[in-house]
Amino acid sequence: MEKLDLSRRGFVAGALAAPAARAQNAAASGRLRVANVGCGRRGLLKELIQLKDSANIEIAAVCDTWRQKREKAAADVKEFTGKEPLATAHLAEVLARPDIDAVIIGTPDHLHCAMLMEAIKAGKDVYIEKPLAMNMKELVRAYDAVKRSGRIVQVGTQIRSYPNTAGAKKLLESGALGKILKVEQVRNGYSPYWMSYGGDSFFGQKPEAADVDWKAFLGDRKARPFSAEQYQGWYGYRDFSRGPHTNLMVHFIDTVHYTTGAGIPKRVVALGGTYRWKGEFDAPDSVEVVLEYPEGFLVRYCTVFGTGAGNYAKWFGTRATLDARNLSPSQKWTVSGQGSGEPDRVKEEFEVTPVEMPHHMQNFLDCVRTRQQPVAPIEAGYAHSVAVIMADEAMVTGRRMTYDAARREVVPG
Repeated sequence: MEKLDLSRRGFVAGALAAPAARAQNAAASGRLRVANVGCGRRGLLKELIQLKDSANIEIAAVCDTWRQKREKAAADVKEFTGKEPLATAHLAEVLARPDIDAVIIGTPDHLHCAMLMEAIKAGKDVYIEKPLAMNMKELVRAYDAVKRSGRIVQVGTQIRSYPNTAGAKKLLESGALGKILKVEQVRNGYSPYWMSYGGDSFFGQKPEAADVDWKAFLGDRKARPFSAEQYQGWYGYRDFSRGPHTNLMVHFIDTVHYTTGAGIPKRVVALGGTYRWKGEFDAPDSVEVVLEYPEGFLVRYCTVFGTGAGNYAKWFGTRATLDARNLSPSQKWTVSGQGSGEPDRVKEEFEVTPVEMPHHMQNFLDCVRTRQQPVAPIEAGYAHSVAVIMADEAMVTGRRMTYDAARREVVPG
């Protein structure tokens, strides 16, 4: 797969409806026409360009509220595919195109559910970035809309598609670790990602109000004067993204659910605050979350921004411990009997055998054709969203939170 140096930034909003039966036609013709909505730092356009031949796709549209980023995305598509896509600031223009089969959404967190529902209403299949939702009201509405529609939805928790993760899932299912007692991740960094994600090439370019569709970026958030800081550093503002326990933790929690088969946590407690990076950002720079699962184990997640030391991800069982090396896809994950006193404990350390998996985006595109469910379906997004919403409510209120399955609500308890 060729390496591309493609910068992506910016975000979108909009709405409309369109016809719904293109996927079957695309499957018959063999070529899918897709749109990238939100051409930002997440790199989804780069993935599409890299997969254009193997996945047999045409990138028909790019959509972003930042003019320069939108133009750069369109130029990249033309350079690497030979075709000039539709370039627009408005999702409505994309969804009104009946020839577009699927939309790939990589916008700020607060726009995910609204855009997912509009795309589903327009009859499109959707790849949607995580976290799926920021509150239970929008989560329930989006989940129900997807389930009624029959559309294919892949959530962007791509760690599910790592060969190491699939190998770990197979290992846990075999009982090699014994009964799982606890799973932990510590994911620290010197500075918050909202101050560094994208690097100098991103933060060195300041958006101007004249080049940004600020209203579309805000979506349903309270109107305010244009702020380049909020637009560019939205990860650090709780209006647009709650913090590391609802962003970084999503990857970990989803991986826990996938490997253990667990669903929604039973109870959650959390603490957090800003201890190092004082300033205008209101997302916490440090969080500590403990989740209890009805399957009978605890999960702990911790982030401290101010030090990059102490990172790890481990599954602790009665027979063995799985060391997942901070969920790195490039490192070898290992299993040892460290800490176990059981007669049947693992005696010698061994490596997790990777299980080959399709690229996460490739899996989505394949499922658009076959109409099979992808590796990270809407149910996975619902479960991880409930977990992180519980964590945020616990941190904000200082109370232990539970999930009321009958009412699909997060409540103290």
